[in-house]
Amino acid sequence: MSLRNAILALLRIGPMSGYDLQKQFSQSVGHVWHAPDSQIYPELRKMADQGLLTAEEQARGASGMRKVYHVTEAGEREFLEWMNAPLKYQRTRDAAHLRAAYLEAADPEAIEEFLNGHIRHWQVELETVEEEICKIDTLTSPMLNRRLEVTEDEDREATIAFKRYSYEGLAARARGEIRWAREGLALIRQLGIADGVEDADPQ
Repeated sequence: MSLRNAILALLRIGPMSGYDLQKQFSQSVGHVWHAPDSQIYPELRKMADQGLLTAEEQARGASGMRKVYHVTEAGEREFLEWMNAPLKYQRTRDAAHLRAAYLEAADPEAIEEFLNGHIRHWQVELETVEEEICKIDTLTSPMLNRRLEVTEDEDREATIAFKRYSYEGLAARARGEIRWAREGLALIRQLGIADGVEDADPQ
């Protein structure tokens, strides 16, 4: 259901084609809910069949056509019901932490590479999120600015604040994962499993 509501969240800001939606998805809600094109396009068609969206045929170029999707009243109701309902949390599925529970079975070099690779991955994530926070603070985020164009003046401050709050949570998660991996490097040194292990990012 979260993919459906992510799509509704974007289309409530304004109608978009599937291609435009996919681009905005990767630049906006994709930071909190990843979905490949192979899932987005079928979901759009399903939502249109269920009356949550309408698909308007528009000319594209000299002879092409494209579908532009609009949120219907039913789609608006479903989104607001989801926003106001208790969130249904899913059980965790985390490959990195699953592996960490059984690291004694891995070679010392593999353990070191796993932990340093975890640091590198989350450092990239952190840098990406911090860039988005900077765009929010400077009002240079294209998707946020589109939202603000259709937001009442009295709601602008809250819109910006909640957007930033969401990304601050992502940044905190990334910092926590980096700290956890560094603690793992310290642990394998303490256990004598690997001597002279270096942090991938010693900052």
